[in-house]
Amino acid sequence: MTPQEVARALDVLVERGLASARRGPDRTSPRYRAASPLLALGPLVEARRGALHQVEDLVTELSERHRAAQDRASGAPVEVLSGAAAIRRRLLAMGREAQHEVCSLIPARRVPVALSAEEGLDEVERESMARGVLLRSVLERGWFDRPETAASATLLAEQGQSVTVTDRVPIKMIIADRRTALLPLDPEREETEPIALVVHRSGLLTALQSLFDQCYAQATPLRVGAGEATPVGDLLDGLDRDVLALLHVGLTDVTIARQLGVGHRTVQRRLRALMARANAATRFQLGCHAVRAGWLEGDPG
Repeated sequence: MTPQEVARALDVLVERGLASARRGPDRTSPRYRAASPLLALGPLVEARRGALHQVEDLVTELSERHRAAQDRASGAPVEVLSGAAAIRRRLLAMGREAQHEVCSLIPARRVPVALSAEEGLDEVERESMARGVLLRSVLERGWFDRPETAASATLLAEQGQSVTVTDRVPIKMIIADRRTALLPLDPEREETEPIALVVHRSGLLTALQSLFDQCYAQATPLRVGAGEATPVGDLLDGLDRDVLALLHVGLTDVTIARQLGVGHRTVQRRLRALMARANAATRFQLGCHAVRAGWLEGDPG
């Protein structure tokens, strides 16, 4: 190589941060020194790694779209999704495309995807509600043992969505507009190797919708935040109504106290006062009186 070609090559290395140049005492011939490979090449390697991950994600998404298109073209009633990322993308798409209602069965084993605030799912819920989409959920009672999950359910109920509670939910499942359902293939592997089924219009989808409707009909509506304190007639203040509403769905005193952010003894004292007011010897009698009197709804019966 000629001296000029060597100088140009060295200048390129300097521009890319792979070398440094310092002028000598004569101010004409620079002295070059190689940069540390870790400092010079580390950022480049990270940038290339990030770009590769983006390409991998794009290939995965294109593969899913291709498979979905083939399934629709062939009339297949069921798709199989592998991996948490693919399942999450389909959940987001179902939420954004829903026009009428989204039905969810939510066991207490883990944080449910339908009500989770993780990775944009809560934003999709808000967008759906803004479009007038009804969210109907059946929650397993154990869901209220954790403050963070109980708070999300309470928020949905306060926003006017239909939240019900039952002792046991058979499986986690989401159905959008009665035309698409998503449920785990094997709930036991959901934490390590999640695989989900997407069910389109078919006899299987009809059966899944019937399962939801049955669970929803047998569950107890969650009513909270019925209003502010009021002294009128037989009406209750807001805390008493909230205590009764949570008692109505079968929660324990400890769980009610945790959910409402009050002391355990406060809940017990309120319940004793309500039982005396209703002339009830048992909590069952108190619940019957509360329904007849309209205490859960905030107006007299």
